[in-house]
Amino acid sequence: MGTPTLKLIYDRRHRASDTKEGAIELRITYNRIQKHATTGVRVLPKHWRNGCIVNRLDASELQYTLDLFVAKARKVINESMESGTLDMQTIVSAINVRQRHEATENVPSQQALLPFFRERAVIRKYGRVEDSQERYDRFLRWFEAWGGMVTFDDLTEANILRMDEVLQAKGMKACSIWNNYHRFLNSFILDAMDEGLIRRNPYKSLHIDKAKRSEGLGKYLTKEEFDRLAEIDPTVDYLRHARDLFVFQTYTCLAYVDMAAFDAANIREVNGRKIYVGKRGKTNQEYTFLLLHPALKVLEAYGGRLPMMSNQKYNNYLKMLAVMAGIKKPLSSHWARHTGATMLLNSGVGMEIVSKVLGHSSTKITREVYAKLLDETVADAMAKVERSLFD
Repeated sequence: MGTPTLKLIYDRRHRASDTKEGAIELRITYNRIQKHATTGVRVLPKHWRNGCIVNRLDASELQYTLDLFVAKARKVINESMESGTLDMQTIVSAINVRQRHEATENVPSQQALLPFFRERAVIRKYGRVEDSQERYDRFLRWFEAWGGMVTFDDLTEANILRMDEVLQAKGMKACSIWNNYHRFLNSFILDAMDEGLIRRNPYKSLHIDKAKRSEGLGKYLTKEEFDRLAEIDPTVDYLRHARDLFVFQTYTCLAYVDMAAFDAANIREVNGRKIYVGKRGKTNQEYTFLLLHPALKVLEAYGGRLPMMSNQKYNNYLKMLAVMAGIKKPLSSHWARHTGATMLLNSGVGMEIVSKVLGHSSTKITREVYAKLLDETVADAMAKVERSLFD
């Protein structure tokens, strides 16, 4: 009858993409019956080649995890064959039980979380834009200051709910709580599971509110607020540079990372107008926009080269400018992108055009993000009609 064959299979369900990791499973084939056991390891398509993990700082460690998984699975199968109890219907369960038992025999449950989180953060930050790296660091600083979870034993549903309550008490929105806190903790927990430090993910039993994307908009200046900020005349260069960057960013709807990559050499003249075409650093999606006069004025002031600075400094300076302009909002670089899109939509620019300017892959994304704004715009337009008819 022969013996079962084992093979590592990547992304069997075809769910991976350039930005989404795919699962690596062990395929067990015997007498034309196939079963699949999960290894717990997930990687991006670019990190899987010819049955091996490549191009990652932790490639050797992850590959060792896979090799060890296969070896232990082979041991379970051999023992089952020797005892005459090999059953393809239950072999996956037998492998998983053995793997979990061996992985947790010597789990250091009292091991401190922060050293492990910091180690994983170094790997997770690798190759990401500066803003993403800072978000990892910001989470770790908050997590340490909070002190609600110290060891692996503390990774429980109850403690995660306590963490959620603490964050809600700060008045934060659900989408911000998930994206800036729970998402990072969950990623570190998944890493710990892959390394056999914990048996299960407590998030699987919880339903933390992630909120809809449209609820997270609210980050835009009104035209009157924007004009006040744009008209400020700072006496120091760094504030003047930050003001000009915000004006340029607003009139181009660029994300910070794309503004940092802006190259005046890519400007094309079409029918006497200056057009810029680029690709978003975050999604590689193409975007196109007309360089409006205020944006051109900024470029000309700096000889075609923007006065870039780190995103962290930029955000700090924007908050100073907001105070100077009497704006009581936590201004940051991303507010410029939303402010620009808001101005376009309120000026009657079509959804398809705004979507192209923003570099969204479809108008559906644009509608989801700006759904609330569109509702308000419709209401404002109807109110104007009402006043013209009945006043």
